Amino acid sequence: MENIQAQDPRLHINEEPRDDLRDLVVGFGGMFGFMFVVFAVAVIVKFINS
Repeated sequence: MENIQAQDPRLHINEEPRDDLRDLVVGFGGMFGFMFVVFAVAVIVKFINS
């Protein structure tokens, strides 16, 4: 019989401690900023072409 050493999955040995709410806010803010820049460039291009 094999020697199997099962570990408690609740230990989260390989998981890095991170702040999920901060990651969410930074990701949302970054995506919002990128989309705002895309929107602003589209508006400027539309006014230049018209």
